[in-house]
Amino acid sequence: MIRKLFYLSPILLIAGCATTPPSNPTNACAIAQQYPSWYYDSLDSYKKWGVPISVQWAIIQKESSFRSDAKTPMQYALGFIPTGRQSTAYGYAQALDGTWDHYIKDTGHSWASRSNFADAVDFIGWYGERAHREAGISKSNTYALYLAYHQGIGGYKRGSYKNNSFLMNYAKEAQQTAYRYASQLRNCNIPSDSWW
Repeated sequence: MIRKLFYLSPILLIAGCATTPPSNPTNACAIAQQYPSWYYDSLDSYKKWGVPISVQWAIIQKESSFRSDAKTPMQYALGFIPTGRQSTAYGYAQALDGTWDHYIKDTGHSWASRSNFADAVDFIGWYGERAHREAGISKSNTYALYLAYHQGIGGYKRGSYKNNSFLMNYAKEAQQTAYRYASQLRNCNIPSDSWW
């Protein structure tokens, strides 16, 4: 048994750490067929936190375009002197350092990585659960969850997004993506979790 696990471990690591974005990120079925493990990781997050897969994926699509190493743009002084990135957001979910640390402390997942898809969708589920509990946001309301995701739950409750038409349009786009993903996922032929 140990020998089998030894031989399987590199395969499991590769399956869990795919960094190439899906070839068709607008189609949830294509994503699930290309990366079945992503679907089952997201399903685990849904069962644990109650945030639908379509919402999880819409947030990731909007935040990082499914890139595991996504970072915010570098800022420059005088147009050429690098002064650091816009924020500490990193990975699939573009989680900030402080929020990620809070997630790790709250869940005990000290080994979690923002560049790991399973951890990223678990983080989004955890954040959605907090937003639901603290601000009364429905876990299937992508628009409101996206605003709370960007502004922080306190900022959302204060309405700090209301004068930011750019952000509100982004949230609407995320919501439309979630609607499309949900419709697609209802008609998918997803490989079984034992297949991959």
